[in-house]
Amino acid sequence: MLAQEEARLLNHSYIGTEHILLGLIHEGEGVAAKALESLNISLEAVRAQVEEIIGQGGSSPSGHIPFTPRAKKVLELSLREALQLGHNYIGTEHILLGLIREGEGVAAQVLVKLGADLSRVRQQVIQLLSGYQGPAGKGEGQ
Repeated sequence: MLAQEEARLLNHSYIGTEHILLGLIHEGEGVAAKALESLNISLEAVRAQVEEIIGQGGSSPSGHIPFTPRAKKVLELSLREALQLGHNYIGTEHILLGLIREGEGVAAQVLVKLGADLSRVRQQVIQLLSGYQGPAGKGEGQ
């Protein structure tokens, strides 16, 4: 999972909303990455903000890296977003919408700091989805 990879890169022993956001951008192809790119939100800018807010961890974690309670909440909200949109899969777009709906984690703070109004990010995702018919065969972002 890209969020875990991002947590390791920052020497963090947990996966928070910020790592999920970094993973969504790092993935590069999904609706979430495209929505953020269209709002001029880059992987480098997000990573710099995360390092500024949280800093680097002391040493690289080994083994399993757990999700924070807030990150778990975001994943639950992603499922709700998918169901609300009538989708039978959870894609990067639903995870991004979950991050926005949660609204208080480091990821949401970073987006706001980078000038991406959360309602505008949501609007951008919905706009991209209106021209997107869902995955052919497998879930978006898997």
